[in-house]
Amino acid sequence: QVHLVESGGGLVQAGGSLRLSCAASGRTLMYAMAWFRQAPGKEREFVAGMSWAGDLISYADSAKGRFTISRDNVKKMLFLQMNNLKADDTAVYYCAERANNSVRESPVDYTSWGQGTQVTVSL
Repeated sequence: QVHLVESGGGLVQAGGSLRLSCAASGRTLMYAMAWFRQAPGKEREFVAGMSWAGDLISYADSAKGRFTISRDNVKKMLFLQMNNLKADDTAVYYCAERANNSVRESPVDYTSWGQGTQVTVSL
C-alpha cells in the first residue's frame, strides 16, 4: 500500500509564494511523480512531473517560469515551489506516483494519489 500525504497549502496573496510537500510511505515504487491540481468545477490538470533521477522534468505551460518541482528520494519527498502565485492557481493540489519512470500528463496514468492540499490565492 502506497501512502502519499501533501502539506504546505494555505492562503496567500497574489504574487506570493508557497512550497508544497508530499511525503511518501509504504511500498512506494518511487518512479515518476507529479503534481496535479483541481479547481472547483474543473477537471484535474497536470502541473509538473519528474522522473526518479530528475533527468525528465515536465511543466504545464501555466507553471513554467513560476513553479519548480523537486524530490528527495532518500527521504521519499516530493516538492513544488510556487512563486508569483495568481488567483488562477487556486485549487486543491495533489501529488501522484506512477509505476513507470516516464512522466505523463494525464491523471489516468498515475496509480497512487494523496488526499490533496488546498491552495487559495487572493487578489
